[in-house]
Amino acid sequence: MKFVQSGLYAGTALSMLVSLNPAYAQSATPSTDMVSDEEIVVSGSRIQREGFDAPTPTTVIGEAELALGNRPSIAQVLNDTPQFRATSTPSTTPGNTSSGVSTADMRGLGSVRTLTLLNGHRFAGANDLNIVPQSLVKRIDVVTGGASAAWGSGAVAGVVNIILDDDFTGWRMGVQSGISSRGDMARYGADVAWGTDFAGGRGHFMVAGEYMNERGALSRDDRPNLESGLFQRADGKLELVRDPNSTQLYNGGSILGLTGAPRNLVFNPDGNIGAFPLGSVTQGVTTIGGGGQNIFDYVAVSTPYERVNLFARASYDLTDSLKVWANFSYHRMAADYSFFPETPAVVIMPDNAFLTQANRNQLAAAGVAGPFLLGRVLDDVGASGVMTFKYSRRNLEGAIGLEGSFGDGWKYDAYYNHGEIRLNQRLNNQRIKSRFTNGVDAVLVNGTPTCRINADASTTNNDPNCVPINLFGNGSISDAAAAWAFGGSHLIYTIKLDAAGASVSGQPFSTWAGPVDIAVGTDVRWEKQVTNFVDPLSLANALGTLNSSATNGSFNVKEAFAEVNVPLLDITDTLKLEVNGAARYSDYSTSGGIWSWKTGGTLRVVNDLLFRAVYSRDIRSPNITEYYLSRSTNIGSVFDPFQGPNGTVQNNVVVYGGGNANLTPEIAHTLTLGGSYSPSFVPGFRLSVDYYDIDIDNVITSVTANDILKQCFAAAPNDPTCKGTIVREANGTIGSITNGFRNLANYATQGLDIEASYRVPLGDGNLSFRALANHVFNLKINGNDVSGFVGGDTAFSTPKWRGTGTIAFDNDSFGANLRVRYVDGGLDRPLTVVNNVPVPIVNNKVGSRTYIDLGAQFKAGPFTLFGNVNNLFDRDPPITTYTSPNFDVIGRYISGGVKLSF
Repeated sequence: MKFVQSGLYAGTALSMLVSLNPAYAQSATPSTDMVSDEEIVVSGSRIQREGFDAPTPTTVIGEAELALGNRPSIAQVLNDTPQFRATSTPSTTPGNTSSGVSTADMRGLGSVRTLTLLNGHRFAGANDLNIVPQSLVKRIDVVTGGASAAWGSGAVAGVVNIILDDDFTGWRMGVQSGISSRGDMARYGADVAWGTDFAGGRGHFMVAGEYMNERGALSRDDRPNLESGLFQRADGKLELVRDPNSTQLYNGGSILGLTGAPRNLVFNPDGNIGAFPLGSVTQGVTTIGGGGQNIFDYVAVSTPYERVNLFARASYDLTDSLKVWANFSYHRMAADYSFFPETPAVVIMPDNAFLTQANRNQLAAAGVAGPFLLGRVLDDVGASGVMTFKYSRRNLEGAIGLEGSFGDGWKYDAYYNHGEIRLNQRLNNQRIKSRFTNGVDAVLVNGTPTCRINADASTTNNDPNCVPINLFGNGSISDAAAAWAFGGSHLIYTIKLDAAGASVSGQPFSTWAGPVDIAVGTDVRWEKQVTNFVDPLSLANALGTLNSSATNGSFNVKEAFAEVNVPLLDITDTLKLEVNGAARYSDYSTSGGIWSWKTGGTLRVVNDLLFRAVYSRDIRSPNITEYYLSRSTNIGSVFDPFQGPNGTVQNNVVVYGGGNANLTPEIAHTLTLGGSYSPSFVPGFRLSVDYYDIDIDNVITSVTANDILKQCFAAAPNDPTCKGTIVREANGTIGSITNGFRNLANYATQGLDIEASYRVPLGDGNLSFRALANHVFNLKINGNDVSGFVGGDTAFSTPKWRGTGTIAFDNDSFGANLRVRYVDGGLDRPLTVVNNVPVPIVNNKVGSRTYIDLGAQFKAGPFTLFGNVNNLFDRDPPITTYTSPNFDVIGRYISGGVKLSF
């Protein structure tokens, strides 16, 4: 008989299709379709040698894959790949203060466990792939296994290495636009790039600019499956229903008893009292349909943004064996949009100034005597109505480096990168708690509404500026009251990264089976966050939803690494066996020294068949937020087992989090076994299968508010999680829960990656087939398997199967592609447990979804006209309260544009 609502948190995240080269699991010499003869890059290793078989599988996303679906960011391109989870995009975090950030999250283990590199180097913008200029991306190498020994902290689930087209010459220009079939998500953008050689070919310079503006999908009215929740029926079972609304809240005010029990009376928009506009079924404090409100009614489906990217690179060959280079980039992303309304429950005294005599008569007739609670949805405050979120994120980055060779095939490189991200964000239209409380408690003095604290001039507890607030009805809050009792949080901070590295690789000697490869090097980096400004209201903890807080801190790490590859057997065209090992020592200024390592090998049989195996120890060091966060503020719903015989749900509970300077790195052990098959008798065909087993200990996390309540209720008074973490009000309800980061979790997952591709000439063009699939055997969070739970309200929700398949044809004048994306179904969420008894959900099963995408290109000289339709048949997502990281929530999307290259 309760409405179980998932928590909503306000926390403190393309080039044109000109050819179709299938992605594949890279294990041998990189395809000449993708990589020029002059460039040998093996992203899973520090060994850079033609013909080297890396033991860690790598998927290559080429120019064609980047253009499929005309996705607006690299993160969304990656999210179409089965190994990735769409954890942070404009459509998966629309009610979150990190909604402008797009990250890479491999295996669904969290984006902090996927390391992102640009041309093999760390960069400040690694946590937001919007920063990378898509028009200059040549390909993306996705290392689907642990690689900390090669690349350092964070490479637990894998590595995303974005390779730019450093040798691009000529002009590229393009414009594009798009819109959903519902008339929202309007998008338009433009890009231009120019590259040229100079000094007789010894030097090269290129510059690019991109602009993208996406208007977002701000209303859920056309997507009813995105407004749902758990409803407890009269028989005690739970059911996922559309449009559940709380009878404890109303945008004119819901009249409640002092315990919060609804009386099914509301203040209508005109301020008169009427019956609550109940829906078809009402149980407890929830009604299905009707004229009430749900906080998620106000949250965008996908948030808008405006993005600008500029990039420049210059390189020069000082000698035939030494090149110097320099990069500079600028990125700005900004948005200003409606967030969601505050929903306070306030005490109304019988002598309130704005209660009319008619109101008092109706209250008396309904048995409401004395004070009562008013549950109010504040969607009528000022011009915007609800809270609004405004942010601007700017990234400035510069890097210099050199690449050279000496002796007999020895190579060296060194680089230094400095980047700064400056974030300026505001959450406006929040209650200033004390002012709001004083303003609501108004009485009549000589017929004039006056704040009670000012009613007696002799009292010292007064505020001459207090403006009375009328909450009865919608649109009743005056502009003067809104200006006085509402304000905003404002936070400005800067993240800085300085990274430098140097390495040497070569072949010092040979064994009976061939030359031995080694690579040695060092990396150093400094990370720092400085808070530039926090508003005075936040510093006083005066705001009702989000009080910004300062996060200041820094750390540095010094590292040395080595890798060796030893051939043990080489029988021409028959057998080739190599073993590979690497180790890295990292010395952190915070937690001290720690080792990461890997060992593995490859066996190639008659050139067609490759077997590979690798076992690694990988690490992830704490980030600055986890170390030094002063306080984070979240708002959500919790199940309080202490209340009543069966417990009760309490909405809008404040959960405070914070950093921990005593954190230590996470430690993962990863086993990868697999291989690839490229039969010589079927040219153009390639198949790869890889098994992975990742086990992460010492995981840095914060116990959820519900887990805190469960642990404390389970007779664990000595559990440190319970001490001082739960603060209750005088009436026994939860005022706040305090939490923080700790090394206390274990994540583990096992699964299978499958890739197949085939390319064959057809007429005057090429016909290409490509398929990728990921099967998750299990994904265990502290021993609980969450694989197969696919609902948007389940943390780490992960389908058992995901796959994509593409068929494409391409020639000099025309191209077309058809892509099928499959997302497996499963259960929406784990069962809710009350008194150790699972409560069944009658419709917990979620069906699979298959999406069809189409693309076409028409080419005439330097011009290419292109069009795309994603989710052609407009498949709806499963019903979900908030959003879904697994299923398409936008629906059919049409985009197109024109490219010019010369």
